[in-house]
Amino acid sequence: MRVALGQLPISSDPQVNLGRVAAAATVAAAQGARLAVFPEGTQARFSADLRSVAEPLDGAFCRGLATAARSAGLAIVAGVFEPAPDGRVFNTTVGYDGDGELAAVYRKLHLFDALGHRESDAVAPGDDVVIATLAGLRIGFMTCYDIRFPELARALAVGGAQLLVLPAAWAAGTFKEEHWVTLVRARAIENTVWLAAAGQVPDPAEPPTRAPTGIGRSMLVDPMGAVRIDLGPADGVGVGDVDCEYTERVRAALPGLVNRRVDVFASERSAAAPGRTVSA
Repeated sequence: MRVALGQLPISSDPQVNLGRVAAAATVAAAQGARLAVFPEGTQARFSADLRSVAEPLDGAFCRGLATAARSAGLAIVAGVFEPAPDGRVFNTTVGYDGDGELAAVYRKLHLFDALGHRESDAVAPGDDVVIATLAGLRIGFMTCYDIRFPELARALAVGGAQLLVLPAAWAAGTFKEEHWVTLVRARAIENTVWLAAAGQVPDPAEPPTRAPTGIGRSMLVDPMGAVRIDLGPADGVGVGDVDCEYTERVRAALPGLVNRRVDVFASERSAAAPGRTVSA
C-alpha cells in the first residue's frame, strides 16, 4: 500500500494550513498513495493561541480535512487541537478514510514537559491507546514525544498494528535530530513494524519563535529499520510502499515479538493497555 508523508510548513492561520493539506493530498493521490500522514498540530503552529484555535471534531478545520480526504480519494492522518474539559486543549491526531469519514481519534498521551518546554500548561493528556483501520491497514497512532516511550509502540504492535503513524513537530536542539532519527528507527526495529513519521518545517512567512515548529526529517522506516524515505529539512511530499508481506518475512526470520518473556516482565503482560485500547 502506498503511503505519503506530507512535510508541511505550518502557519498560525488554520485556513492556510487546510489549503496546504489539500494541495499535498492531491499530489500524494496522483502518485498512487492511499494514505497521507501530516504533522502534529497541522491545524496551527504551537506559537498560536491554542485555546482560541481549538475546535470540536465537527468544527471547520476537521470538516476541511474530511473534504480534502474525500476530494483526493485517500485517507488522511493529521494533528488538530480540541477543547479539553479543564480549559486546556487536547493535542489530537485524527484519521479520515478516503470517503471523508472520521475513523480514528487519538489524544496525545505523553506531553512534552522537557528541555525547557511545558506542553502540559496548555495541553491536557489523553488516556487511550488507539488502533484503527485506514486504507485497508491496521494503524497504530502516536504523536511526536510519544516516540520516547517504547511501551506505547510495543502496545500498538502487540495489538496488531501493521503501520505506526507519528505526526510530529520535533523541535530543534542539541542532539535532538540525532534522537529523532535514532528513536524512529528503534521503534520500527524493536517491533518489526513499518513506521511513517511526518514532521513540520518552519514557515518562512511566520516570525521566529521559541515554540516548537519542527526540523522536518519525515521518514518512512521498514521493519528492519531501513529508511525508505527521508525528506530532510525542506517542505515536500514523499511517497513509498508499505509491504505487509515483507513484515511477515522479517518476523519469520527475527521473531522478537514471539520471543518476548511476558512471564517475567509485568509491563509486557499489560502491554496492550497503558490506558484503554480503542480499536476501530
